[in-house]
Amino acid sequence: MGEGEFALVRQHLETSLHSASWWISDHDIYATLVDTAVLQHDEAGIRQYAPEAEALAIRYGHPLYQAIAHRAWGVAHRLAGEIVEAETRLKQALELFSSLNTRWQLGRTLFELGQLTAQTDSAHARDYFTRAQVAFEAMRAAPDVARTQAALERLM
Repeated sequence: MGEGEFALVRQHLETSLHSASWWISDHDIYATLVDTAVLQHDEAGIRQYAPEAEALAIRYGHPLYQAIAHRAWGVAHRLAGEIVEAETRLKQALELFSSLNTRWQLGRTLFELGQLTAQTDSAHARDYFTRAQVAFEAMRAAPDVARTQAALERLM
C-alpha cells in the first residue's frame, strides 16, 4: 500500500469513529488505526491511538487486539529510542500472538524485534528476522518475505 493509500485508510477509519455502525465497533476501529500507524512507522499516530486501542482491547478481553496494542507500543518505543520498553512490549505481543497461532502477526512482531536488535546484537536480529521469514514463507506473504530478506542482507 502506498503512503497516500494509508492516509485514506486513516481518514475513513477516523470518520467511522463518529458514525454509528452495527457491524464495526470502536475497538475494531482503534485496533486498525493503531496498526495502520505501525505500518507507517508513525510514532505520533501510534501514541494517539494506542491508549484507546489498548483500553478497549482489555475491556473486551480481546487478546488479538491486546497483542496489536503491545506491538504498537513496542514500535513507538523503538522509534523513540526507548529500547527496554520496546523489547518488553514486543515480547508481550509475541507471547500473545504465539498463543493465538497467528503466523502473519508473529512474523510482523519478530520482524520488529529484529529491527530493534539490529543495531546492537546482529546475532539476535538475524534469529528474529529468520524466524519472521519462516512465518512469512509459510503463508507465501511475498512482500513480507522480500522485506525480511532485505533486512537479513543488511546485517551481513
